[in-house]
Amino acid sequence: MFVSEAAILHADVDAFFAAVEQRDDPRLRRQPVIVGGWVVLAASYEARRRGVRTAMGVMRARRLCPDAIVVEPRMAAYSEASRDVYRVFEDTAPVVEGISIDEAFLDVRGVRRLSGSPVEVAARLRRDVRERVGLPITVGIATTKFLAKVASAVAKPDGLLLVPPGRELDFLHPLPVERLWSVGPATAARLHAVGITTVAEVAQLDETLLVTLLGRAAGRRLHALAHNRDPRPVVARRRRRSIGAQRALGRSRISFAELDAALVGLVDRVAGRLRAAGRAGRTVVLRLRFDDFSRATCSHTLPYPTSGTQTILATARGLLAGATPAILRRGITLVGVAVTNLEEGSCLQLVLPVEAHDGDALDAALDEVRGRFGAAAITRAVLLRRGSGPTMPLLPD
Repeated sequence: MFVSEAAILHADVDAFFAAVEQRDDPRLRRQPVIVGGWVVLAASYEARRRGVRTAMGVMRARRLCPDAIVVEPRMAAYSEASRDVYRVFEDTAPVVEGISIDEAFLDVRGVRRLSGSPVEVAARLRRDVRERVGLPITVGIATTKFLAKVASAVAKPDGLLLVPPGRELDFLHPLPVERLWSVGPATAARLHAVGITTVAEVAQLDETLLVTLLGRAAGRRLHALAHNRDPRPVVARRRRRSIGAQRALGRSRISFAELDAALVGLVDRVAGRLRAAGRAGRTVVLRLRFDDFSRATCSHTLPYPTSGTQTILATARGLLAGATPAILRRGITLVGVAVTNLEEGSCLQLVLPVEAHDGDALDAALDEVRGRFGAAAITRAVLLRRGSGPTMPLLPD
């Protein structure tokens, strides 16, 4: 439904991981900060101004910014900060749609009488996040979700920008095509190749021409966004359709024993999250990224839903065995595991075959210890001295 009032806010913490590090260590403030091990997970704006970007190798980032301070990620601190930020969001607006751990859409149409205009609400939101959480946040305000997100991107860092109703296209059309949702490097290159560099030039094209150039879905979507047509309302967060985890393995060759240990760690993490959420799934998905940057995804659907570590691991190992020839040829740099086709209920014990119950007691013991003493209190023997890689914080299920 189209919103005639500019009352949709997109709030996004600036350089979230790096901002938390700068908040917690005064020595890092106003310094170029890189969060990561061998790859950049986040960079402060001081580092970004020197060309450092997320997903860049840390060695390359150091060449661009020799005086950068590199810190190891602290995922528990980021999860806690995310929870604090979301408390502010939920105190600000009746409808909050989380996008990631550090950004959300807020619909503030119903709070004018109590809280003031959308601009006043956004200003107070920024102040509350700064005072209660200690982090900088940028807010964009517009009539559509798409344009609110564009506005916050333009206003960064630590800014607030309202796109007035009736002036949307005046704001949007001079921007580069890369500002449109889903326009990444490949799509931008296609558009640039035919002389299209601004949103206005996209808007001037017939939709059929964009469909011919980019495909039906992408062409129709970009044509609509270039005219600020985005009917999606802000909706409260829905439960996840899948639960997964992935781990980057680096560019060095690893043994299959090391790869299997990484898989064990991922499955242990995913199965634990399933049980904590009181859910079970039927489809196990394995995702791989090879050394030549190509990717592969394979899956297997079980005859019953499960959240048992043993069952999920056996299925994932079977999928990995099928990918062995490709791994031997191309090497592997990332492995991920997800469980989809989710249902309510941890294990749905009544429909499971007897052999699937073997690991239930161990799962229950691990869950109890971790619930009382933290996730790092106990681990599986195969993971000792190997580490499991950083656990990316997530929105609650």
